[in-house]
Amino acid sequence: MEAVLKAKKVSKVYETRNNVYQALNEIDLEIKKGEFVGIMGPSGAGKTTLLNILSTIDTPTSGSIRINDHNILNMDEEALSDFRRDQLGFIFQDFNLLDTLTVKENILLPLALANVNSKVIETKVNEVADHLGIASILERYPYEISGGQQQRTATARALITNPALIYADEPTGALDSKSALSLLDTLKKLNEQEKASIMMVTHDALAASFCSRVIFIKDGRMFSEIRRGEQNRKEFFQQVINMLTTLGGGHHDVI
Repeated sequence: MEAVLKAKKVSKVYETRNNVYQALNEIDLEIKKGEFVGIMGPSGAGKTTLLNILSTIDTPTSGSIRINDHNILNMDEEALSDFRRDQLGFIFQDFNLLDTLTVKENILLPLALANVNSKVIETKVNEVADHLGIASILERYPYEISGGQQQRTATARALITNPALIYADEPTGALDSKSALSLLDTLKKLNEQEKASIMMVTHDALAASFCSRVIFIKDGRMFSEIRRGEQNRKEFFQQVINMLTTLGGGHHDVI
């Protein structure tokens, strides 16, 4: 299966007048099309730095990154902005919705910015809203709906362009347990049924148990990885917990 993301020897060094801090140290990572990959590690391990670099928000000090066979490090800011809009989807912990826009307007924003035909936009919005169960709230505003509905809206916005890769940054962090499970189940179905490629940074073993593969980093380096394979979710959850215990990471009751 072809790789949607290839990162080789990615390093990130932050320098101040009195200090040099290596956040990432020669990270190699490949995500194949249709994979649901989790990234975990202790606080300060470099998870967020890695996500920011792989999602074009930040740049590495050294290394190479290709997404959908595009060298993102060779793009100027305008080309990178277009690439980010057209090829990448983002789901953030705090939703990042615009309160002055309706749910529908938030979802269609990436297509409107790309000057897509209005009839195509209407069709795509209706399709993704139906798929995520939010068709009935399209005319409401973010402050009028629940956190779970806001995150589904953000997910719809991430999916609307049929991105090559979806980045999810602690997507369940601001949700109650019922809404979190619902979102994770939705992401899992998108991955399995629509072959969506997803990279999710999380501290939560429960969230990670929905992935097909989980990569662990520590002190800015690749530490280990585990694959779900034929295990059920509870068995994989326990494997994630065992690895976090080795790393000194977090805990979550299985549901």
